[in-house]
Formats: sequence, C-alpha cells, structure tokens
Amino acid sequence: MILYLHGFRSSPQSFKARLLAERMQQLGRAAEYQCPQLPASPAAAIALAQDAIKGCDPAALTLVGSSLGGYYATWLAEQLGCRAVLLNPAVKPPRDLEKYVGVSTQYHSDQPFEFKREYIAELQALQVDRITRPQRYFLIAATGDEVLDWQEMVGHYPQARQQVIQGSDHGISEFAEYADAVLAFCGIAAAHGSAPAAGT
Repeated sequence: MILYLHGFRSSPQSFKARLLAERMQQLGRAAEYQCPQLPASPAAAIALAQDAIKGCDPAALTLVGSSLGGYYATWLAEQLGCRAVLLNPAVKPPRDLEKYVGVSTQYHSDQPFEFKREYIAELQALQVDRITRPQRYFLIAATGDEVLDWQEMVGHYPQARQQVIQGSDHGISEFAEYADAVLAFCGIAAAHGSAPAAGT
C-alpha cells in the first residue's frame, strides 16, 4: 500500500502523484495506491491520512510525501513504524509557512485555499526533531529546489537512503527517472520494459 501526501496548496493532480498512479495502474496494482486531497489544516490532513491507512499493516505500508507532505509523512512514519519516501520535504514548515497565512488559491485549480494562523501551532505539534530507524526513510532532494533548502533536508535525515539530484527544481520535473527506485523502496518491482509516463 502506498499513500501519497501532496504538498502545500497542491492536489492529487500533481505531476509526481499522477505519475506514480499511472505506474501502479500499469503494474495492475492501482488499488494499492491512494492520494487524497488534503485539507489546509495540518491536524485535519493527518486525521484524513490516518483514516486512509486504518487497519493497514505498517510493514506493508509506504508513505510518499512531497514538500509539506514529506513533513506529514515523517511524523506518521515515526508514529506507525512504516517506510517513508520524502520528495524535497519541508523540514521546518512552521517557520516557512508563516508568510502564507491568509487566503490564496490551489495550484491546480482556482479553488480558494485558506491557511489560518492557528495552523502554525498544528504544524509545530507534528515536528520530528530526530528520526529513528533511518533505514526506513528514502530522501530525494534537489540542489536546485527554489523553495526549500536541500542541505537542510539532507541534515534532517542522517543515515537514511539519500538521492541528491544536482540541479532540478522543487517539483522534481524529471521524477519519471526516479519513480522505479521509489516503487522498489516501497517493495514494488517495476514491470520490465514499461515506458516512463509523460506529463508535467
């Protein structure tokens, strides 16, 4: 089972989420992949994620978190003892998202998105100061991330499996090149000869 947690103001329509969904469908395992729309409230997002994986054996579960979703995935992985793949994860969102308090829109639609001041405290409650059992984490960090500091990411996941991409961007636009490695970490073998999914 893979639960994908998207980033701040993002959605299940994100490039990486759709690409993994397509790969899982190609492998005939679409039922084992979920990517729900997360609410703006961090506490509500965590509750939704917990509900989505209720009853799932942690040994058979991998969380894939992008940006803010990586922050959520880290907290959940520490609580559950499952694996987590972090894609340019937010390490200190209570600090970084302070400037986004207010109303904006979602990236993939014109839907209003309100990030309330009380959500900062909800984020602080999810802070993981130090990960345990680093072997259950796989970090993919891009040095060209224009939003977050890749060195902060690397420092936050010591001894975890790490793939540092030289250049790239916050969205990891060449994620198709790393999707099979992500699925392999999740315990899912790629189909031989499967073509990378296209899209942006």
